[in-house]
Amino acid sequence: MVAEAIVLDMKPDSENIRLRVQTTLDDLNREHLIPFKLTAHGVTADGPGNYLVPFYDSRIHSFEFSWTDGDKLSFKDVVRSAVLKRVERMTGPPKGWRA
Repeated sequence: MVAEAIVLDMKPDSENIRLRVQTTLDDLNREHLIPFKLTAHGVTADGPGNYLVPFYDSRIHSFEFSWTDGDKLSFKDVVRSAVLKRVERMTGPPKGWRA
């Protein structure tokens, strides 16, 4: 499978990145690795290869990750790791949630 481009004309393809992040978030939710569904409402490039994804959720406001086409890890693996690390930083799991 050919990886989808995340950069067009030297600018990040924000909608493509957002869709790929959302697919990964949905996978994490389906695998019960995150305690609640998260929706990526956009992606902001914060320098070359650095991204911020806002959630508009009071429990987790956003997460950041860094990735470029030349990285050893896949885009999905980088996003999964960043989201899981962000969830770990929560003060505690939501009431009634079991992993």
